[in-house]
Amino acid sequence: MKNIQIKKLKLKKPFLIAEIGINHNGSIKLAKKMIDLAKNIGFDAVKFQKRNPDISTPEKQKNISRNTPWGEMSYLNYKKKIEFGLKEFREIDRYCKKNKILWFASAWDIESQKFLKKFNIKFNKVASAMLTNLKLIDEIAKEKKTTFISTGMSTLTDIKKSVNIFKKRKCKFILMHCVSTYPCPEEKLNLNMISTLKKKFKCDVGYSGHEASVSPSIFAYLLGANYIERHITLDRSMWGTDQAASLSKSGMENLANIFNKAPLILGNGVKNISKEEKKMLSKFKYWE
Repeated sequence: MKNIQIKKLKLKKPFLIAEIGINHNGSIKLAKKMIDLAKNIGFDAVKFQKRNPDISTPEKQKNISRNTPWGEMSYLNYKKKIEFGLKEFREIDRYCKKNKILWFASAWDIESQKFLKKFNIKFNKVASAMLTNLKLIDEIAKEKKTTFISTGMSTLTDIKKSVNIFKKRKCKFILMHCVSTYPCPEEKLNLNMISTLKKKFKCDVGYSGHEASVSPSIFAYLLGANYIERHITLDRSMWGTDQAASLSKSGMENLANIFNKAPLILGNGVKNISKEEKKMLSKFKYWE
């Protein structure tokens, strides 16, 4: 994350995370294209998901029939179809190192968290759906690796239980305000929770957004979110549950460009008359 010094005021551009998640649809080729997209636009990291579908898929959902691009199959088999294994994650690790962009992943079960330890990644991530899985939370916190904790579908009591585990393990964490609907209507975003989380838990807070627009991410930044995570896609019309809640290339470029300009636009808070204003003033000031 780059600090920008403007006179006496230090402004920090947000750390931008491109959540690829499962939008790759099981294709390492598509994953690489999204890594390229994130890198070229100026995101700081890409994020994936890792799960053992046999463990992390609820029993009542396993045999539900699902229409997919590969034909009709059970929900469990669909999850297995798109899941990356060791071969794919080794290639992701190699490709990200080559292209000098960070990567990490959210584990959806303890086995998957142990799997991720095979790689020297800088961050861990707790998905909103896993926030109350306290055994998994403890497994993650034991690593003492900076962890992003998404807070969708949870109460303040739920968040406190997880935070207490991270504090007990002396593991640095960043809470990510999140509303887990895909896509999320803007009127449901409740961005003032960013301030609430900062005040209550005395920690860094970011924003994980699932809306179709970029403006809420800007508001989140102005409210103090120094970490912004957005789902990304090559095409929002692609097949998949998260595509419609993701930013495509134009949205990503718009977001990155605004954040690049934000410190200069916000300025240093010191009142002065610019050269341009002085010229303008000379046209109006008739009393001297």
